[in-house]
Amino acid sequence: MKETENIFLNLINQHKAIIHKISKMYMNDAEDQRDLFQEIILQLWKAYPTFKGNSKFTTWMYRVCLNTALVYFKKDNKKVDKAPLDENIDVMDINENEGKEEKLTYLYTAVQELNAIEKALIFLFLENQSHRDIAGNLGISEVNARVKLNRTKEKLQFIIKKNGYEF
Repeated sequence: MKETENIFLNLINQHKAIIHKISKMYMNDAEDQRDLFQEIILQLWKAYPTFKGNSKFTTWMYRVCLNTALVYFKKDNKKVDKAPLDENIDVMDINENEGKEEKLTYLYTAVQELNAIEKALIFLFLENQSHRDIAGNLGISEVNARVKLNRTKEKLQFIIKKNGYEF
């Protein structure tokens, strides 16, 4: 048991940025992000015995993380808070330039206006997942993933422009 636990913890430490990104995409409030982060870790641990190594660990992890976030988001049933995210989220390290920080703040603010599936699409796209991988992770066809992703990107651009910012 101890060896399994150590392997799991090492894998989580290597890929914890994935969990942080999903938490930020699905929850606006920093406390809610921490709660979702913990819930994802718990669900990953519970599901870890089912990981057989037939796919990469990160592929399996994406699926568990996104499913957990979707369930948590629905269960939480929070309304989108229109407060600026820069009050709630530390989006970048202090050493990063402010222009990049500002762009990320606008992106996370806009993402909060997307529905849960659209958030998953954008997250997987930003993680450089192929259309095939996106489709597999979300349980939809590859063609459907392409169409939904394109519509979601257009919607995200519209939201960003509507909020008075352009990349």
